[in-house]
Amino acid sequence: MKHFLKKWGTFGFGFAMWAMLIDISWSGPVNSVRNSLPAELSQWTVAQDETGLYTSIQEAIDVADPGDTIWIKAGHYSEDVTVHGKDQLKIIGEGMDLVVLSGLKRVGTLHIGKWPYGARNVEIHGLTVIQHGGLGLGIFNGGGIVLKNVHVKGMVFAQQVENVRIEACIVGESETSGIAFSESTGKLINNFIHDNDHGVVVGGTSQVLLEQNVITRSLFEAVVVSDKSQITLVQNTLVNNSGGVAFHDSSEGEAAGNILTHSKVAFLFSPNSRTTLSFNVLHANSVNYQIDGSSASSASKRGGKTDVHLPPAFVSPADDDYHLPSETPLVNLGGFAYLGALPPVTAN
Repeated sequence: MKHFLKKWGTFGFGFAMWAMLIDISWSGPVNSVRNSLPAELSQWTVAQDETGLYTSIQEAIDVADPGDTIWIKAGHYSEDVTVHGKDQLKIIGEGMDLVVLSGLKRVGTLHIGKWPYGARNVEIHGLTVIQHGGLGLGIFNGGGIVLKNVHVKGMVFAQQVENVRIEACIVGESETSGIAFSESTGKLINNFIHDNDHGVVVGGTSQVLLEQNVITRSLFEAVVVSDKSQITLVQNTLVNNSGGVAFHDSSEGEAAGNILTHSKVAFLFSPNSRTTLSFNVLHANSVNYQIDGSSASSASKRGGKTDVHLPPAFVSPADDDYHLPSETPLVNLGGFAYLGALPPVTAN
């Protein structure tokens, strides 16, 4: 596993400090987390019941200075929100299920950055964003953007952004892509991505790491890599999608320790793509490896020689519980403690 992650380095934005304020434990791919707002209201608290200094999220953002934290109390906030020209700003909602943001007029309920200037080192935690006009959350220009414990009902789109980190989020119900990167770099870690046309789309010259995500019920592919983009897929679970991972054009990718089940084609390659596969679990797919435009048998040389063909026997797929059973054979393989996004359950 270290081989696949070493090139990404260390990505930190003061999570150790925020761990003291936020309960970050969860048992599934993502559980709702309730954040502890300050006992004494800070300067930048937003509350609909007027117990804070502001009733509008945008008002608080507009006056905040670098290094400030905006605290949002529970409520449904109907407004278009833009974080623009800000640096080192934290926006902390009281909880993913408690703070809901829905847009009003424009395409995209929440924008982080806009042309030609963006935002840098902005963290957003603990709220739900409902799409407006087909876009839930757009990230434009800048870098160092962190989304953690955020539920986006709609598309997340990142364009010309560096070092985006999306962690422990739920992204679903988009009629296009769940998460899309264009000319950007980023990491997707421990997310639940569901019920989108495509799960994750990576294009242009983007470089993206996917680690321990669950992607399910995509109308088309779970992951699409196109143009000259590069992707690293480590210990993800891709289940019940129409397609698994599609490498188009001159894209490049490494895939190791993933589980791909119940798709038409697990790995689809363009002739010009370059890929390395190892220790992926392939089960109940119509075709495991295929070169685009050719028969399934033509892709045998593109397959992973160490890939595993065993049923993962998830604990409860009907309930979106994709933990492995306690007695699974899919452990201690290829340097991974277990294969797929979620560990085996503990035997009683």
